Amino acid sequence: MLKISEAKSGGYAVTLCLEGRIIGPWIAELRRACEQILDHGRPLTLRLADVEFMEAEGVVLLIALRCRGVSITDSPPFIAEQLKTVPEVEPRAQDGKLIGEPR
Repeated sequence: MLKISEAKSGGYAVTLCLEGRIIGPWIAELRRACEQILDHGRPLTLRLADVEFMEAEGVVLLIALRCRGVSITDSPPFIAEQLKTVPEVEPRAQDGKLIGEPR
């Protein structure tokens, strides 16, 4: 399970706090939540302090989001390492959105 909650802020930028596991159907839910914010042109930060595990597809999504200007903060050491050691990701257009796929 993945809990996605918006941090309280008075500004225009949005911070989503993630808690749990970025796996299976929760990857699509995270993508949807991020797209809603990015489609409105709002700056987005993902706070990963409470992420326990992430599948490869989740890593690809986070790298693609980072390529789109999303900030990723408070990554646990193992998640930070995953984001460093993944094959280079090339964002490309699909259905009008940018996504990332391993080359």
